[in-house]
Amino acid sequence: NAEVMDTFGEHRELISQLKTTDRYFSNLFDKHNDLDQKIKNIEARIQPGTPEEMDVLKKEKLQLKDQVYAVLKKAAAA
Repeated sequence: NAEVMDTFGEHRELISQLKTTDRYFSNLFDKHNDLDQKIKNIEARIQPGTPEEMDVLKKEKLQLKDQVYAVLKKAAAA
């Protein structure tokens, strides 16, 4: 996902590596991408959604982003 890559640009290679070698990371990354797309679709009115649903999705996405970062930090230190 471009947003995750932009946010963690210095870890580009590590992200690519972990997506193929770490199932947990890959799952987190995919869930984050799915939520990001869902949020964009709601914002573009391609998909229905209430402001409350958007808040929940954005909070969930932020939690996933934090988990992605934690895995990246741990892997970078290894």
